[in-house]
Formats: sequence, structure tokens, C-alpha cells
Amino acid sequence: MIRKLTLIGAALAFVVTGTAPLLAQGSPVLKRIKERGVVNMGHRESSVPFSYLGSDGKPQGYSVDLCHKIIDEIKKVVGKADLKINYVPVTSQTRIALMANGTIDLECGSTTNNLTRQKQVDYLPVTFITGTKIASKKGSGITEIEDLDGKTVALSLGTTNEKAIKRVAKAKGLNIKTIMVKDHPQGWLTVETGRADAYASDDVLLYGLISKSKDPSKFQVTGRFLSYDPYGIMVPRNDSTYRRIGTVVLADLMRSGEILKIYDKWFNPGPTKIDMPASATLVKAFEIQALPH
Repeated sequence: MIRKLTLIGAALAFVVTGTAPLLAQGSPVLKRIKERGVVNMGHRESSVPFSYLGSDGKPQGYSVDLCHKIIDEIKKVVGKADLKINYVPVTSQTRIALMANGTIDLECGSTTNNLTRQKQVDYLPVTFITGTKIASKKGSGITEIEDLDGKTVALSLGTTNEKAIKRVAKAKGLNIKTIMVKDHPQGWLTVETGRADAYASDDVLLYGLISKSKDPSKFQVTGRFLSYDPYGIMVPRNDSTYRRIGTVVLADLMRSGEILKIYDKWFNPGPTKIDMPASATLVKAFEIQALPH
């Protein structure tokens, strides 16, 4: 009996102290992070206020803060308190490929979770809900997508916004000219300089671009939602052990309400001057995703 109890005790001790090594061994992503002592964080450079470069040149924003919480947990799991973070800039065109080929370990930006992308990458729980709208100069007469008939709109290549505009334009028989751009600043510049009549993107990103413009009073965000876009932190496919770490961290933040404090830091009105309280839909999404232990 004594020997049996001793064996049980040893087994329990192993479960407690050996969890982190086992997790690292059972996950190819954690294994490579542990071996190189670095986690590669993909980030956007101008997706205000989710992921953008601050005055010090370092990534900051709502999504970046959430990723740092996840990386803190990764440090515990791999047993490396001194785990370094390598910040890797990504764009809407490169983010999927860099995740799929293992260049980045998580992507902290403004990326929509959709079924097509899930063929190549995976996602953590929804952290924001937005959708496609249109930004233009006040007095342009543009309030809905129908007003773009015969006009020019700038679109970021490879985004859900590009697909939404083209889908609605085709369905309604609208003659809309397009200028394809590589990122949000380039798209916004086409509107400021008059090359395009409008720029279509997620409404929150449009508000962010306007807040950073020389004269925000000259621009507007208008129209109905042309798509609904749930944002999620992107992670590699086929590694449920690694994905669960991020899921647990976010569920804990949602359950405790801390995620709303992080949200308020960047949106109410936050350093970007965007006054956008969390919607009832987003709050409910947090409540639903706050899985119990």
C-alpha cells in the first residue's frame, strides 16, 4: 500500500511539474520556439489602433497587447522567462504566407477569420467585430456603395474588403473603377490626393486613418456594412496544443473583464483619439467565448 501511494504521489508530482515540458514536446510550434529562444510576432505597421508603429518605432496597439499576454504564457510553458520577441512586419498580402511557412508564430494585427483562410492558417477566439464601409471626403456625395457608380475606389489587395466591394458591385451592376494598393496608408493617400474618390476598408480602420490625417474634419465614414468581419489573432494550423494556450489566455481575459480594460485603453478614446466604445455585439461575443475551466 505504501509503495502504491508513493507511486501515485510521484505520478501527481510529474503531472504538476512536467506539464510544461510535455506541452512543448507535443507541439511543433512550441518546440521550435523553445529551441531558438525566440517567438516571432507578426504585426502590422499601420492598422490603427490594433497594430501600428509608435513614436519609438515599436509595434503597439490593442492586438499587440493581447499577443504580449499570450507570449507571457508561452514563456511559462516552454520554461524560458528570457524568451525574446522578434517583431516581423507583415502586410495583407504577406501575412497568410508567412504564417503558413512558419516564419511567424502568431500574427497580431487586424485579420478577419474566414473559412477560406482556415485552409492555410488557424485563429484564436474573436477579439473584435467590424465590417466593410466607405471613407470619402465630405461633400463628395458618397453615402453608400451605389454612389460609387462611375467613380474610383481604392482597395487593399488580398483583403475581405476587396472581395466585398467587388461582390456587391457585380450584384448591383455598378461600374466602379478600382485602384489596388498594398496597405492602408497607400490607400488613404489616394483619397487625400484625389486619385480615388473613396477608400473601402473595415470601419474602425477608416476611423483610425481619419484620426491620423492632417484635417480629420474633411473626411467621413458612411454607408451600411457591406460585410461583417470578425478579427482573430492568427496562429499556425495543425497544432491544437499551441492554439489552446492562446485560447485559454483570451478566455481568461474575457471572463475577468480585463479584455475590456485593454480595449478601453485603445478605443475610449485612447492614444489614437478613436472614441469607439465596445459594441453590445462584441461584449456578448466576449461573454460567449469566456469558456470555463
